[in-house]
Parts: sequence; structure tokens; C-alpha cells
Amino acid sequence: MILKYNCNKGDIMKIQESGEMYLESILILSKRKGAVRSIDIAEHLNYSKPSISRAMSILRAENYIYIDKNGHIFLTEKGKCVADKIYERHTVLTALLTEIGVSPETAADDACRIEHVISDETFNAIKNKMK
Repeated sequence: MILKYNCNKGDIMKIQESGEMYLESILILSKRKGAVRSIDIAEHLNYSKPSISRAMSILRAENYIYIDKNGHIFLTEKGKCVADKIYERHTVLTALLTEIGVSPETAADDACRIEHVISDETFNAIKNKMK
């Protein structure tokens, strides 16, 4: 069952950085592959299968994901809100860093770290400046 969730609610970001990374990975993988399994996330993040299993249990308990009977992992509306927000930050920050002369690989790596700690105010100012 998918839970309805208001994406404008301020509490969606009360999730640890690792949780944000898992949700963003599920979003990226689902765009590439459609169906996502734990092993796909483990390979994408280069994490162990037990680490992924534990994380998926936590994310499922907090209603960020659901897992069907075949082991496919899906984002709930709440999980998609977080994943979309983090992915947008990643793409905008990567573009900004690349635009100012950072190599694409370094820009993507740095954006991945920055996206979890940057304030909404600062991110929105960057996004507006880039338009």
C-alpha cells in the first residue's frame, strides 16, 4: 500500500544522510532498471548486502519504502519526496561545480557530500541564480 504524503511537510528531511543516500539510489536505479532489489542497491553503493537489508528494514518501518512479495523495492510518496529533493540537489550542485571548472567526476562526488548538509535557503538561492 502506498501512503499519501504531503511533500511540503517540513519533517521529510528528518532522516539521516545514509537514509537519503539509499532513497536517492532507489530513485536512480528505478529510473534505469524499473524494478529494484537489495542487491542492486548494494552494487550501486558498493555496500554489503547485510548493510542494505538493515537499512531497508529501517526505511520500510518509517514508511519511506515498501517491498513487494518478489523483493522489489519501491518508494512510497514520502520516500519519493525525499529522493526527489536529494536528487535535484545532486544534479543542480553537480552542474554548478562543473560550470565553475571542477571536473565532472569531482563535481559529482562533491555534490554528493554537499547535498545532505546544505540548507534549503542556500540551495534555493543557488538554484535561482543558475536559472
